[in-house]
This record gives sequence, C-alpha cells and structure tokens, in this order.
Amino acid sequence: MLRVQISPWKKLVGAAAVLVCSLAVGYGAAPRGWILAGTAPAEYETGVDMDHMYQGHPSAFLKSKQARTTGFGTLMQQISAGQYEGKRVRLSGVVKPEEVTGWAGLWMRVDKEKEVMAFDNMQDRAITGTGDWQRYNVVLDVPRDATGVAFGILLTGAGEVWLSGMKFEVVGLDVPTTNMTGKDGHAPSEPVNLDFTE
Repeated sequence: MLRVQISPWKKLVGAAAVLVCSLAVGYGAAPRGWILAGTAPAEYETGVDMDHMYQGHPSAFLKSKQARTTGFGTLMQQISAGQYEGKRVRLSGVVKPEEVTGWAGLWMRVDKEKEVMAFDNMQDRAITGTGDWQRYNVVLDVPRDATGVAFGILLTGAGEVWLSGMKFEVVGLDVPTTNMTGKDGHAPSEPVNLDFTE
C-alpha cells in the first residue's frame, strides 16, 4: 500500500494484492491521510503542489526521481468497506500528466481480507504523455462481505502527474462499473483530505 495484456495484468494484480501488506513503507512528504507505496516507492516522490492548482484548489503530485524506474509508485489511501457495503462507489479526480513515459491512472480495489473482489487501474484507458487537466472515473461495486477499499493514483515509468478535485461517492446502479476483475479494523471509515488542504 489488476485484462489487457496478460503479463502486465498479472504483474499489477499481484502488486495490488501485496500493497495491503506493504503499506508501512512510505517515502516523501505525502499529504495527510495519504501514503506513497507501490512496487518501487523509493523511486518516486510526492507532496502538495500549490503552483499547479486546479480551479483554485491545491493538487498532489506523484513524480519519478529518475528517467528509468523498476516498478510503479502510487499515492493512495485504504479505508474500511463499512459504510459502503452493498453500494456502488465512484472515485473521480482531475489529472494532469507531464512526460509520462509509461502510464498513469486512477485506481481502486475492493478487498475481502486478502482477496481482491473488484479492481480497476485504468490500464485499458491509461493516461500517457503530456496533457491538460482532465477528469477520470473509476466505478466499482462493494459487496456486503467486503472488508476494505483502497484507492489512489499510480504512475509506472518516468514522468509526473498532478491530482486534484478528488471525489469518492456512492452512485446509482445506472452508473456502469469499470471493474477489470471479476482489511483491517484499523482502517479509516471514510476517505480523508481529498482536497489536499490539510
């Protein structure tokens, strides 16, 4: 603290599953309530950027420290499924990429203990290259026996992404899911610091 092409898919599914066990490792000055994790968190840095604001709101950034990386970094949170059980939830945020050589995406994972119940990391509609602010969405169902929900933004390869305008909300069943697949009691009960002002 993932079916496009088989090898990358399996690699990221496995990485997502182990994030639950590796959330204690963090680097950089992550915004309050967030952590820097992934398969290679030491190769990335994060923080709040007051120079790259979206509609007057601060942004968080995730940036590679070097031109070549051996894995991915993610700025993320993990919460208990509690109040979201039996509901459909949408994670959305406005992302601005710069010189992303691999790919980036919002992601969300629903867990039952160590089992991944639902997952989407936008790999099939990845953010690449350089661009302006754009809103992205990830929508998943949270089954009644789910125990945790993890979410954030990931960056694989070099480059930088800024994230702002985050929302985590319950939506109706008329909103289609983006599920790509078919934890513990100490997790927060709801997302915190989504506007990066704390």
